[in-house]
Amino acid sequence: MLNRENIESLLNKGGNVIGSDGEKIGSIGQLYADDDTGEPTWVTVKTGLFGTSQSFVPVEGAHSQGDDLVVPYTKEHVKDAPRVDVDGHLTPEEEDRLYTYYDRGARTYSDTQSDTRNDVDFQGDADLNAGTPTAGLASDRGTADRDYDTDRGTVGHDTSGPNTDDAMTRSEEQLRVGTEREATSRARLRKYVTTENVTTTVPVQREEVRLEREPITDANRGAAMSGPDISEDEHEVILHEERPVVEKETVPVERVRLDKDVVQDEVTVNEEVRKEQIDADGVDRDTRR
Repeated sequence: MLNRENIESLLNKGGNVIGSDGEKIGSIGQLYADDDTGEPTWVTVKTGLFGTSQSFVPVEGAHSQGDDLVVPYTKEHVKDAPRVDVDGHLTPEEEDRLYTYYDRGARTYSDTQSDTRNDVDFQGDADLNAGTPTAGLASDRGTADRDYDTDRGTVGHDTSGPNTDDAMTRSEEQLRVGTEREATSRARLRKYVTTENVTTTVPVQREEVRLEREPITDANRGAAMSGPDISEDEHEVILHEERPVVEKETVPVERVRLDKDVVQDEVTVNEEVRKEQIDADGVDRDTRR
């Protein structure tokens, strides 16, 4: 069974609350302990956008798992729990509503027990001895409130809780939208080899035989008469021609790299928010403000 030291350790480690389905519900918020025994009875879970909402979960039936607290309820069940202000203490009515919702049965209280039955005992790195006023101070405050209501001649009744003073507090949900950075795709450079045909024209030269005849003159007569008068003879000429010679050379032509640009877009967020409206019965419309 979990005790105060176990849960305080999870709070100091920034533990989370995990549902019975293995899904993370939220981070651990505050620990509420029984005034008489000092044992933990409730723990709050930070949910909603940026952890702005806190839901109460019974410690009974929960167990630790590493740095997390595992409760025997699903995420949706905890998120739908009755909304109770995290103001440092639970009134008997508030605790009864929570016990009924979690099917634990309403608790009974003696006449000597005050409405601070469960005080917030530990929240994160706060002082372990910090809490709400003692039972006696809470009882004196309740008497003063009743005297104040009697003097004003007006008292209200919260249909889900105790009597209230002569004014209503109107609350509304406000939408807080932030951004988170996540990886969406990956780009890489890859080099591969392709083959293409290149056609070019190269000028080439070749030798051809041309027959030349020259008459006998005094200048060449000696060379012409140097051989026998009648004979057989051969002369040959070697012909040359050019042909293309192909060589390939690898040269660098460019450098390619990946870079990133930040593009600003606008995304429309559509979310429902709740707000309380106050209307008055039995009051002239002209006098309403």
